[in-house]
Amino acid sequence: MNKIWFVTGANSGIGAGIVKAALDSGDTVVAAGRNMERLQSAFAGIDSDRLALVQLDVTDKTQAERAIDDAVTRFGRLDVVVNNAGIAILGYFEALSTSDFERQLAPNLYGVINVLHAALPVMRKQRAGHIINISSMAGAAGGKQGSAYSASKFALEGLSMALAAEVEDFGIHVTIVEPGFFRSKLLDTSNAGFIDTDIGDYDTGASARETWAPYDGTQNGDPLKLGKALVKIAAMDEPLKLFLAGSDAVAGLLPVVEERLKAIKDNRELSSSTDGVDQ
Repeated sequence: MNKIWFVTGANSGIGAGIVKAALDSGDTVVAAGRNMERLQSAFAGIDSDRLALVQLDVTDKTQAERAIDDAVTRFGRLDVVVNNAGIAILGYFEALSTSDFERQLAPNLYGVINVLHAALPVMRKQRAGHIINISSMAGAAGGKQGSAYSASKFALEGLSMALAAEVEDFGIHVTIVEPGFFRSKLLDTSNAGFIDTDIGDYDTGASARETWAPYDGTQNGDPLKLGKALVKIAAMDEPLKLFLAGSDAVAGLLPVVEERLKAIKDNRELSSSTDGVDQ
């Protein structure tokens, strides 16, 4: 059956790759992006009645509601919603202000919440649907200069797991995607927020810009191939709940999971010692 996709952050990178892969599979896509000019440029060579472009800043709840309503009015239903829009604020934690964290959480968490609040009533009514939330390796493992970004992705994964338990009885599936490094605009110097520190103790390391900007455009991951993988997952009768995208994601996260399992198993007795009430 032809699926109706709604993809945020579709201007470039992973979002654009997902849109193109879904179209290539014969599905219909509503591609949403904050900048309509960039959105039109990303799909300039595609002339299809199976593609609709919509301007959407996910941090605007009203825009999110309108975009979902327009998609359903035009195509009649909503099968797959991909929450991909996001930014990265990078820098040592002590250099980050509360405002930096708020700016990070606005699209990465609250933007997802806005889109989900608009889309879930549609999917509940259908008694079917698939939510794909694009997280990151940083959603399962923290790293230097990534406290704000990791916080946003850890929060997204917690939300996703709780939501999955709440909506599964309505035939709605939730997939968390943890990509490694993919060629996208996330680390473009015009997009990423690189926050430097004037705290001398941190001067021994490279600045956030020096650490991360060189990765821009050199990442190993291919957005179109990720899109094709997600099309396969969306076609499953029981879609994956978790998908690691990229060999670097697998290599990076396996030790994290193994260390966590070891901590649980090695300390089972101490963990259990906290049960009950002392007499």
